Amino acid sequence: MKTTESPAPVSVTKVDPPAGRGRPKPASEGRALNAFSHGILVVWAVMVVMPLLWAVMTSFKDDRSIFSSPWSLPDRLHFDNWSRAWTEANMSDYFLNTVLVVGGSLIGTLVLGSMAAYVLARFDFPGNRFVYYLFVGGMSFPIMLALVPLFYVVNNMGLLNTIHGLILVYIAYSLPFTVFFLTAFFRTLPTSVAEAAFVDGASHSRTFFQIMLPMAKPGLISVGIFNFLGQWNQYMLPTVLNTDPDKRVLTQGLVQLAVSQGYKGDWSGLFAGLVMAMLPVLAAYIVFQRQVVQGLTAGALK
Repeated sequence: MKTTESPAPVSVTKVDPPAGRGRPKPASEGRALNAFSHGILVVWAVMVVMPLLWAVMTSFKDDRSIFSSPWSLPDRLHFDNWSRAWTEANMSDYFLNTVLVVGGSLIGTLVLGSMAAYVLARFDFPGNRFVYYLFVGGMSFPIMLALVPLFYVVNNMGLLNTIHGLILVYIAYSLPFTVFFLTAFFRTLPTSVAEAAFVDGASHSRTFFQIMLPMAKPGLISVGIFNFLGQWNQYMLPTVLNTDPDKRVLTQGLVQLAVSQGYKGDWSGLFAGLVMAMLPVLAAYIVFQRQVVQGLTAGALK
């Protein structure tokens, strides 16, 4: 019987890496870079946090203290500033209108955007890339150029100065970014799960709503936060399309409050209204900050 002889051992000569390659950086250089990056982050955090804290602190002062000692703590908490802004300045009505508009538009944007993004990411059909690039091109189109024709379109449809008309405009305004973001996210999800559902007899709609959409939860939360921030702080669209004083949103109400209180000298009520409009945005980001980071890094961690 023939046996296979083992090959003779081969001597391996150790080759030193070229000079300047593969050698770790000095520890002092790494510490200096780390200290520099942390210093930049600290400066950035101070620049962002200090105005917010100052606005909150000022909302509890009286008008005299705002000008006499703007950087000192309030002598006592003037909660009447908040109640005056909430009732007399109609911030409660503006807040309710904003919640209705942003809530309806956010739901519509996520539902329509996720469905369009899923189809563009998972199915090949003639014009797929063309439709996708239409959405991408919508992100680069300045909204200022569309204000005049948009006003006439909304007016001809009988949706001017209505809550649902503003909801539809917000949805159309937010769809390009939503489709662009979720299309890339759906491409990172495994196809084997959807194929297994099709084998078990699930329809396309059931596979999407019961399997793929729950898997895309981090991406939905991330794009939902971004849309919430943009829609909550939107000022130009409601100013043009919503001129009814009873249906103003928070941004319009704050501008009206700044104009009216500027003549009356009620600066404490103005700062209280400003903090009221700012708190929901901060709360939403604090609650969902981990999901936002997961949604942004999901594609990179695949």
